[in-house]
Amino acid sequence: MTEIRLTNTKSRRKEAFEPIDRKNVRLYVCGPTVYDRAHLGNGRPVVVFDVLFRLLRHVYGEGHVTYVRNFTDVDDKINAAALARKDAGDPRSLEALIRERTDETIRWYHEDMDALGALRPTQEPRATEWIGAMIAMIEDLIAKGHAYEREGHVLFRVRSYRDYGALSGRSVDDMIAGARVEVAPFKEDPMDFVLWKPSDDELPGWDSPWGRGRPGWHIECSAMADGLLMKDLPENERSFDIHAGGIDLQFPHHENEIAQSRCAHPEGEFAKVWMHNEMLLVDGKKMSKSLGNFFTVRELIEEYRKQFAVDNIGPAIRLRFLQGHYRAPIDAARHYIEQASVKLGLWWHFISEHLDAPITDKDRRDILATSPVIEALADDLNTPLAVTYIDGLVSRLRGGIQKQGYVDAELDDLEMVAKRARVAIEFLGFTFDDLEEHHAPVQLKRLKERQLSASADVGVRIGRLLEERAEARKARDFARSDAIRDRLQAAGVLIKDSRDGATWELEPGFDPAKLGEPE
Repeated sequence: MTEIRLTNTKSRRKEAFEPIDRKNVRLYVCGPTVYDRAHLGNGRPVVVFDVLFRLLRHVYGEGHVTYVRNFTDVDDKINAAALARKDAGDPRSLEALIRERTDETIRWYHEDMDALGALRPTQEPRATEWIGAMIAMIEDLIAKGHAYEREGHVLFRVRSYRDYGALSGRSVDDMIAGARVEVAPFKEDPMDFVLWKPSDDELPGWDSPWGRGRPGWHIECSAMADGLLMKDLPENERSFDIHAGGIDLQFPHHENEIAQSRCAHPEGEFAKVWMHNEMLLVDGKKMSKSLGNFFTVRELIEEYRKQFAVDNIGPAIRLRFLQGHYRAPIDAARHYIEQASVKLGLWWHFISEHLDAPITDKDRRDILATSPVIEALADDLNTPLAVTYIDGLVSRLRGGIQKQGYVDAELDDLEMVAKRARVAIEFLGFTFDDLEEHHAPVQLKRLKERQLSASADVGVRIGRLLEERAEARKARDFARSDAIRDRLQAAGVLIKDSRDGATWELEPGFDPAKLGEPE
């Protein structure tokens, strides 16, 4: 069986993954707060942990993995959106408006994540469906001395959990000094966080032992993870396998989840492995509305549909995410997404050229049994290496590289190379037939024109280099000829020689800065 190794944020090292129960591998990923469209940054953890879900299902069996991703549908931003509709004259109750807004936003979220090629999780609980479980957990924390009630609020007593800060690697005092914490007269300690807060008549609320109110954010995930992944386990086994999310959730959300869950069930471990994906950048900067580099998944889809007649740019967004390792920041500026779209089109074109027969289920099983893609993903989700492997196969199909070590003797069987490439692409979450539109001639032409427009003299510079190369070859100065060729290839220029001379085209990832100036 394939050994999976994952970097555990808690231990700060890469570890061999051994599930608690191989017949029920359990994964929890923090989901969205459903008040508006998902922005591009929301898509990265979905894609990253979708790949993990696919890998776990491949190794342990499709029916032996439980993946839970929640919807936070009780939140001040949701309330504000509903109140705005009511203030605009909608006569319905606030509860009805909130439900309409969250239902609508969940539908949008599903549409957008489907467009990114993500599988639906096994369970998608809504926080409002688990209020009773949250109240029960809070009552238990009060009874054990880990929480207290003040003025209709219930707060978690942070200093009652001695390991608080272990996940993020900071002490409580350091966090107080360096973090913005809410100072309130009803708190025993500035770091204590809210488990339950009161609701006035205008806000949604539920009856509780502490009055009408609503839960704090952190208790929601603890209650849902416990109820869906650990409810039938004895107290000393109250643990599940993997808890994941964006790095922005490490503190305070995940730190608080651990504290309240471990205090509620001190014999258990809560989550054995913690995984965090790094942030998404746009043009080298964190996404921000004030910087003008903030956009939603839907905005990108609609933009490319209008400009390039690409019905769904989602696969290109997915590929861009997978081109970077999940533990490193990645830039998803538009030009990178456009280059990924071109790459998908090239993949489709050259693989389709060499596939004469359909791929059977047996083909898939046999190919995946020895695929370097599985090896790469099993090594801490090394998606960049998986993409590089596919690039190598496609390069062989287009007559470029020869044997590269990680491809065996079947490299000479181009149909088998094409099958391997297609199976690898599909395992990474791409529907092969959907990639055809990324090879539409008009779209490719426009995307390449946009790449060229970034530097108006690129074509002239490439032309001059090719002229110099032709002169060097004529003079039998092959060292100079090869040096010019290597410079062009390093910049991402594909050269095709013929009797009539050399032609060229830009590869995905073309970098005009590497051309230099003609000598």
